[in-house]
Amino acid sequence: MSLQCGIVGLPNVGKSSLFNALSNAGAEAANFPFCTIDPNIGIVSVPDKRLSRLTELVNPKKTIPTTIEFVDIAGLVKGASEGKGKGNAFLSHIRDVDIIVHVVRCFNDDDVIHVEGGVNPVRDIQIIDSELLFKDLESVEKRIDRLKKGVKSGDKVVKAQLETVEWLKDHIENGEPVRTFEVSPELREAYKDLFLLTEKPVLFVCNVSDTDIADGGMNNEYVKEVRTLAEERGSDVVVVCAQIEAEIAELDEDEKAEFLKDLNIESAGLDQLIQAAYKELGLITYFTAGEKEVRAWTIRRGFKAPQAAGVIHSDFERGFIRAETIAFADFSSLGSESAAKEAGKLRSEGKEYIVQDGDVLHFRFNV
Repeated sequence: MSLQCGIVGLPNVGKSSLFNALSNAGAEAANFPFCTIDPNIGIVSVPDKRLSRLTELVNPKKTIPTTIEFVDIAGLVKGASEGKGKGNAFLSHIRDVDIIVHVVRCFNDDDVIHVEGGVNPVRDIQIIDSELLFKDLESVEKRIDRLKKGVKSGDKVVKAQLETVEWLKDHIENGEPVRTFEVSPELREAYKDLFLLTEKPVLFVCNVSDTDIADGGMNNEYVKEVRTLAEERGSDVVVVCAQIEAEIAELDEDEKAEFLKDLNIESAGLDQLIQAAYKELGLITYFTAGEKEVRAWTIRRGFKAPQAAGVIHSDFERGFIRAETIAFADFSSLGSESAAKEAGKLRSEGKEYIVQDGDVLHFRFNV
C-alpha cells in the first residue's frame, strides 16, 4: 500500500529543507518564493526496529522495508486559489496525496525573509486553509451547477445529491473543512469523486531553531499556538528542526544515534513524522519472514486477513485459505518460527481474522 504525504506551507518556512533531509532527494532550497516549481517526490524507507530484529533472527537473503512517499509541493501564497504564484498547478498536486503535512515556521531569523513580513504561525495556517477552502468551494459550485441541470428531469437521486452538495457549500462558506462535514456514506457519494482538498487529514510540522529542538519546542511560544490550534481541529503536531534533520540525513545509523544522544533527542524528525502520519491515517505494519526475504507491509487498521494478503498480490486474497500467524513479540522472544510453533504461539487464522500491528504472517492460498 503506497502512502503519499504532501508537504505544504508558505514559501521559506522550511518545506524544501525538510524534504531534502527526509528523502535526500536534493530538492532545491533557496531564500526566495517559488523556488520549487514541480513537485519533488522522495521515496523513503520506513524505519522499524522490528524489521531489523526479524532480519537478525531469520538471516534472509534480503530485507525489504515498507516505504512512504513525500511530495514537496511548492510554497503556496495568498491568492493561490485564483492562480497567483502558479497556485492552481500547486493545488492540483495536493489532490493526489493521502495526507497533508503542513510545515509552519516557528523560528525567528532576520536572514530568512517571510513572504508575509513576519513570523505568525496561526496566520500562516489560516492563509493555507483559506486557499484550500476557496479551491474546494470552486469545485463544489461547479458540481451544484451540473446537478441543477439533472434535477429538471425529476430524478430523485440527483435531487438528494444536490441537497447534500448545497449543505456542503454552506459548510465550506462558514470556513469549515470538508473533513468535518458529517454525512452518511451514501450521501458522500454526491461529492466523493471531487477529491476535495480539505477532506484530507492534516498533520502540522513546526520547524524550530536548533536551540528549541532539545525540549521539543515546549518553551517556544509559536509552537504552543500551533498545538492549541491543532488540538481544536483534532490534528497532531510534530516538532522538528529542518537544519538538524539535514545534518542527521548525512550520517550512518551509529553516527545518527550518537548525534541524537548528544542533542538529547529521542528520535529523528523523520521517525516522528512517519509515526504521526500512520496514526492519522489509521495504518499498521505486518511482516512476512522467510529465508528468501523479510519484508514489511503497510495496511489499514481493521483489515481482515484476506485483505492484508491482497496487498501482496490479488491472487493471495482471491484464493485465501488461512493465515499462519505469530505475534512479533512471540517471534522475537522465542527466536524462530519453529520455536514459536513448538511453544504453541503459531496460530491458524481464517477469513474473519483482523490483522494486528506487528503480526508475522504466512498466507496459504489456492487459485
